Amino acid sequence: MTAVQGTAVEIRTGDGVADAYLVHPRDGGPHPAVLLFMDAFGPRPGLRSMADRLAAAGYTVLLPNVLHRNGRAPVVELPEFIDDESRPGLFRRLAPLVLALTPDVAMRDAEAYLEYLAGCPAAADGPVASVGYCMGAQLALYTAGTHPDRIAAVAGFHGARLATDLPDSPHLLAPRITAEVYFGQAEDDSAEELERLEEALSEAGVRHRCEVYAGTRHGYTQADTSAYDAEGDRRHWAAVLDLLSRTFRGSR
Repeated sequence: MTAVQGTAVEIRTGDGVADAYLVHPRDGGPHPAVLLFMDAFGPRPGLRSMADRLAAAGYTVLLPNVLHRNGRAPVVELPEFIDDESRPGLFRRLAPLVLALTPDVAMRDAEAYLEYLAGCPAAADGPVASVGYCMGAQLALYTAGTHPDRIAAVAGFHGARLATDLPDSPHLLAPRITAEVYFGQAEDDSAEELERLEEALSEAGVRHRCEVYAGTRHGYTQADTSAYDAEGDRRHWAAVLDLLSRTFRGSR
């Protein structure tokens, strides 16, 4: 794997400054860019190590704190390991913050993140990939539909609220998406939502693949939580790196 360099950065948005983590190969670049959307627990050592792994594969990765309006990451105090006992209490504190991040607000921020990458010397010119986990999978999909000319690939894992009955559900943006899309859902994620998402992508002619990872729980990619599943995580890395390699073939 390539040696990487990670730095804390700040990104000016319409509602203040978002703290973020930028990491890229140490060779000076530029490299294809990946906008990495956090899960609800936010940027922390485990998620930054995932950004590092993507960077080591040849990408410039930006991991923003999408809940920056509530403070710098972590916006709530997190244990070193998030077990089943601590999870409900954390979600009770985080849920109002997540719900306050409406699609309009989130996509104003996404514009700022993409503009930052466009001006980043370590990021190659051209479209980027959006990758997300849990709530971040939803944001990755929204970003692809909101900025179709700037997103070349989307990958989401154990995604939340991808295809709801709400008028601003992200699956309704499928006709605008030009990126290739991949979703790897947990076995306990909503099968109905995944079916609805697949139907929308198929009807819109979006190149996509959606899979359910048998035997996994929501959050299976996150090694610092009790939901982690080593085989599911291995499979997720194979899927996302394959998607990025095909999307940016010849650009790294």
